[in-house]
Amino acid sequence: MSSERKKNPEHFQLNPNWAQLQQKLKSFAKPSRHSKNPQSETPNSILGKRKERPNSEPDDAKPNPLMPTNDDSRLYAPSKEVEVGCFDSFVVFKGYGYCNNFNAWDSKPSHICNLLNDCQMHDSVTDVLAMDCEMVGVGQGNKSALGRVTVVNKWRNVIYDEFVRPVEHVVDFRTHISGIRPRDLRKAKDFRVVQKKVAELIKGRILVGHALHNDLKALLLMHPKKDLRDTSEYQPFLKEGRRKALRHLAAEVLGVEIQNGEHCPVDDARAAMLLYSKNRKEWERSVKDQLRLKEKQKKRKQRKKPKADINHSLIAS
Repeated sequence: MSSERKKNPEHFQLNPNWAQLQQKLKSFAKPSRHSKNPQSETPNSILGKRKERPNSEPDDAKPNPLMPTNDDSRLYAPSKEVEVGCFDSFVVFKGYGYCNNFNAWDSKPSHICNLLNDCQMHDSVTDVLAMDCEMVGVGQGNKSALGRVTVVNKWRNVIYDEFVRPVEHVVDFRTHISGIRPRDLRKAKDFRVVQKKVAELIKGRILVGHALHNDLKALLLMHPKKDLRDTSEYQPFLKEGRRKALRHLAAEVLGVEIQNGEHCPVDDARAAMLLYSKNRKEWERSVKDQLRLKEKQKKRKQRKKPKADINHSLIAS
């Protein structure tokens, strides 16, 4: 039977879905660079030859340093059974699971990548997280309330990013700074739901950010001071004892422009995380030194207290 299969492979047809996928991949396939017939490449190219595009970006363009350094995302379907295929390894499995590669396809007819609708992407919650919030105006407009919160992990992958519906009525969306528009809050999550989720994420972890006291105040949350890494308070980032804006730190230290117009909390959180990562060893060493100094001062105070009590009792007698 196996010999018949080898001799007559045309009798064994591919799965229709797989055949359709192969056709689509072929239609998007790029022509070979080493093609011997250059004329055949020209009519198929909409943009024309690269030499005829003087304004095109060079191939060695500088990458954005804020982009994640490690794609630790996992795609999985927790709600129902699915069949998933990975183009790289051509592995197909059924049931609850995950696919390391985003080129996932649903084996059901004519639904390439439709699986994304039924699956969720989850990135690792690392020991260090960075957070940034955007505010809207409530009350008479001068009172700030949480409008959006973003949390990224140490690789700068977004693990949580939600628009938030404040408890009070929004009177000023502050779009020119926050980037938040009325349509963004129509299906936004309730403040208490977001507050609970963020509290779960940051609990027991180092929290990085810029002017974190503002973000935590908007979330009505507290976090241990020993676990806070605020780029607005880190001594080497200060100028003559004054705090610098995050966009200035990003430009000077990272060589990145952010907050040009509407703020993006994803970029802001990533910038804060990168600032911390580049200075992590020195920063953590300074934190340990400060904690040791506080412990010494605490012990000194405890030693002085008994002597003071003895002197007080002698005077009283």
